[in-house]
Amino acid sequence: MTPTTTEERSQTDELETLYEISQALGSSFHLESTLQRILEILHERMGMNRGTITLIEPESNELSIEAALGLSERQKRRGKYKIGEGITGKVVESGQPVIVPNIGQEPLFLNRTGGRGDLKKRDVSFICVPIKDGDNAVGALSVDRLFNAEIDFIEDVRLLSVIAAMIAQTIKLNRLSRMETDRLLTENVALKRHLQENYQLQTVIGNSTRMKEVYKQVSNVANSNATVLLRSESGTGKGLVAQAIHYSSQRADGPFIKVNCTTIPEGLIESELFGHEKGAFTGALEQKKGRFELAEGGTIFLDEVGDLNHALQTKFLRILQEREFERLGGTETLKANVRVIAATNKNLEQAVKDGAFREDLYYRLNVFAINLPPLRERKSDIPILAEFFLEKYARENHKPIRRISSRALDLFMNYNWPGNVRELENCIERAVVMCQDTIIYAHHLPPNLQTAGDVERPHNWSLTQAVGDFERELIIEALSSTRGNRARAARLLGVTERIIGYKVSKYKIDCQQFAG
Repeated sequence: MTPTTTEERSQTDELETLYEISQALGSSFHLESTLQRILEILHERMGMNRGTITLIEPESNELSIEAALGLSERQKRRGKYKIGEGITGKVVESGQPVIVPNIGQEPLFLNRTGGRGDLKKRDVSFICVPIKDGDNAVGALSVDRLFNAEIDFIEDVRLLSVIAAMIAQTIKLNRLSRMETDRLLTENVALKRHLQENYQLQTVIGNSTRMKEVYKQVSNVANSNATVLLRSESGTGKGLVAQAIHYSSQRADGPFIKVNCTTIPEGLIESELFGHEKGAFTGALEQKKGRFELAEGGTIFLDEVGDLNHALQTKFLRILQEREFERLGGTETLKANVRVIAATNKNLEQAVKDGAFREDLYYRLNVFAINLPPLRERKSDIPILAEFFLEKYARENHKPIRRISSRALDLFMNYNWPGNVRELENCIERAVVMCQDTIIYAHHLPPNLQTAGDVERPHNWSLTQAVGDFERELIIEALSSTRGNRARAARLLGVTERIIGYKVSKYKIDCQQFAG
């Protein structure tokens, strides 16, 4: 068997060194510890001492030591250089490696860290190669060698350059990862701020006496852990009030999980609420967390809770009483640190009498009840709600619609709104889509609203009367825009002032009411 030559041993050492370094680079996401391990491998495998990795700081554009072998933390902090300063600074500036056979005879060698003592008494060689991202140097890798005339510095430079290229790729990936992490954190903070700003109590719209009472109740209960029951008809904004309670509470940084009990099939709702174990039922291929687990540390909002069946009512009661539950098909008891807000449009008292709802669950839910008024009982809020939705949908549809006509607002005020705020919002959205003007008029509204506003009209209402009604509306809007000035109103409508005067008299319009 042929003896292994010195050159072959050297190549084997290099390959093993590169292999270990590649393993170190792939085994950790912590940049500093990874770089430190690379320097240890160079020392252990190749006899290279005092390895140092120096990187450019983006903020100051100076070089500072990121990792070093044989230096104290204090010495590392002293190791700062301007680009072009000393051997390391020159290497980064030029992008070319530098070999110093004997540092005691090199005036450019600064020894700023003070880690080598008296250089004149040291027979040490110094090798420094750039760490490059493309054509740009982002730092430098340097090592000490005990001075020996037989050392092949060219081979050392070649090996260190390969390692520097591997380090450069790791630094690039690390910085990209940090940038992506920072971006996600920024987006997360912005999202939380958006949620808190958009669902704080003050953005629940309404100035009526009934709504002020709701605001007071929400403010009183928000910072407690009390279970809240929101009671009202559909479309009154129960979800918005629930969000306002959550984002005004001490749980605002926790999750807010919404569950509509009527939209989940009865056979799946238990799994959705409490989760399930793998194999709990046909199709349960893996463990799944339920909504109560997902809401841990935050709030769960159960809408239409009056539709839960008796089996789920029993499990729900246990959570409210004992704050614990098991996943479907599981035996492990899980704790539920969750605030419960429930909502219903059902008469729970009647449901209890009828045996459709558990009495003990009713009392557990009814700790703090908030009754939201239907829109027909808070009609003074209709104008500001309408303006809010108008602004929202005009912006979304890129339309220059400024306001709602007086006649259209009259129709809003005369309508009973069985669908409550949700119906009003849908009505405004439709009107914005229909409108090609800067004002929403009565004819932009759904037919059911126009019919509701015409209760005083006879059944034989003619085309002439309908046109006259629309004409009167246009004149009122023009006078409103011009503060009762007939001449300016005439110009807006493209007619003469004489015609405006005639129409004002015909329709018995009082111009003085618009002067203010």
